[in-house]
Amino acid sequence: MKIYLLNPPFVPNFVRCGRWQGAAARSGGLDYPKWLAYATGILEKENHEVRLVDAPANKLSREDIILDATKFGPDLIVVDTNFSSLSNDIAVTGSLKEHNGANTILVGPPTSQFPDQILGNDGVDMVARFEYDFTLKELAEAINDGNEWEKTKGISYKKNGKIVHNPLRELTTSEDLDNMPFVSKVYKEHLNIKNYFLSQSLYPEVQIFAGRGCPNLCTFCSWPVTLMGRKYRARSPENIADEFEWIRNNLPEVREIFIEDDTFTIKKKLVREFCDELKRRGLDLTWSCNARADLDYETMRLMKKAGCRLIIVGYESGSDEILKNIKKGITVEQIKQFNRAAKKARLMVHADFIIGLPGETKETAQKTLDLIKELKPNILQVAVATPLPGTEFYEWVNKNNFLLVTNMEESIDKKGFQKCIISYPDFTNTDIDIYVDRILKEYYLNTAYIPIAASNIFRKNGLQEIKGLANSAKVFLKYLERSK
Repeated sequence: MKIYLLNPPFVPNFVRCGRWQGAAARSGGLDYPKWLAYATGILEKENHEVRLVDAPANKLSREDIILDATKFGPDLIVVDTNFSSLSNDIAVTGSLKEHNGANTILVGPPTSQFPDQILGNDGVDMVARFEYDFTLKELAEAINDGNEWEKTKGISYKKNGKIVHNPLRELTTSEDLDNMPFVSKVYKEHLNIKNYFLSQSLYPEVQIFAGRGCPNLCTFCSWPVTLMGRKYRARSPENIADEFEWIRNNLPEVREIFIEDDTFTIKKKLVREFCDELKRRGLDLTWSCNARADLDYETMRLMKKAGCRLIIVGYESGSDEILKNIKKGITVEQIKQFNRAAKKARLMVHADFIIGLPGETKETAQKTLDLIKELKPNILQVAVATPLPGTEFYEWVNKNNFLLVTNMEESIDKKGFQKCIISYPDFTNTDIDIYVDRILKEYYLNTAYIPIAASNIFRKNGLQEIKGLANSAKVFLKYLERSK
C-alpha cells in the first residue's frame, strides 16, 4: 500500500521532534524528522510504497503538501505533531483528508496525552499513542489485507460516534532496535541532508538513536512520559558500529554523527564496548552524544580516542535546591567535577541550562549565571522552563496556579521562539524571559568568550567550527532583536 508520512508545514525552521518542546532554534538549527524516518524504514521493510516529506526543511506550504500528497495518492496519511503546533497539525491533516480521502493518523507526544481532544476533529481518523513505529506497521498490514484495523494495539479511533482506545503496545526491545533499518539510509533516500543543521555539530551531520527510553526522573522531560518510556533499550555495540560504517561508505560527505539518545552514557559498559568496536574496525569518524554529569573520566577518555568530539550535558541549574526539586540526581559539585573531567579528556562541552524551574528566584538564577561563567562551556544553551503535559513539572505548575495559559501553543511566539508561560509570585514570567536573554548575552557577547571561541576553532575541524559558529551567531542576533 501507499503511505505518506509528513512533518507538516508551520513556522520557518520549526523543530517539531525536539526533545522537550517544539520550537524554532535560536541557533537556526533544524533536526531531522527522526521518528517519522524510523517509521519510514520499518514500513519500507514491509514492502510498502512510502513517501517521507519534511515541509519545514523544504519550505513547503499547506498548498504544496496537498498537491504533493494528491499526486502520490496514499492509502494512509501519517502526520507528526507537537504540543506547540497541535492545532496547525490537525488542520493540515484535515485538509489532506478532504483532498485525498485516505485514512489519516496523527503521531507524536500530544497523542498520548490528548487523544480524545484530537479525535474530536473530523479530519483525524486515528492517533497512535506513544512509540508508533510498529503500530504503523501493524495498522498498514491490517488496512492492506482488508482486516479490521480496530484490533491494532496502541491506537485510538472513532467508531459509531464514540472514541475507542485500544490497549497500549509494548515498548520496543533491544532486539527490535537491532533489527530496524538504519535511519541514515532513510535520510539518504528520502531527504536532503544539506537541509539539516545542529549548532553543536559539524556540517553536514546525521542524527541516529543507539537506544530508546530514559530511566532518569527529571520532572520536566517529556519523551520518557509521552513517547518512548523510561526503560532504556539499546542496540548492540556491533549494530551501532555497523551504521557508522554504512554512513562512512554511503554518506561520505557527513562530517559528524550525533547519537540522539536522551542519555547515551546510561550504560557505561555499552559505551566502552562501542568505542572498542569503532577502534577495532578502524572507523575514524567524528561523533557526539548526550551525556549525564555522572560520567567518569576514563570513559570520556575512551570516547575521545574513538572519535567523540563533543558531549551535550543537562546541567540545568547552579542551585542544589533546584536540582533536588527537579529530581536531577546530581549536585553542583558533581557538575564541576564532570566539567573538569571532560576538559581533561579534551571533549567539547555543550552545556544546557533552564531558567524557571520549581524554586527559581533571582538569587538562584544568578547562581546559574555564576556557575556558567566558572565552567566556561564551549557551547551554551539556556532554555525557558516549559511545562509539557504528562510531566511532573506540568502537574506541579498547574496545581499551584503558576501556569498562565491553557493552550500549550502559546509557549512559542509568532516566529516559533520560546516564550515563558509560567509565573511565580517572586519570579515572574517577565523575569524568566529577561534572565534567559541576560545570561546568553553576558556569556556570548562578552570578551571573556573570545578565548573559548578560539579554543573551539583551533581544533581538528577548525574551519567547520568557524562556519557553524558564524551561522549560529547570525540567527542568535536576530533572536535577540525580537523584543525591540
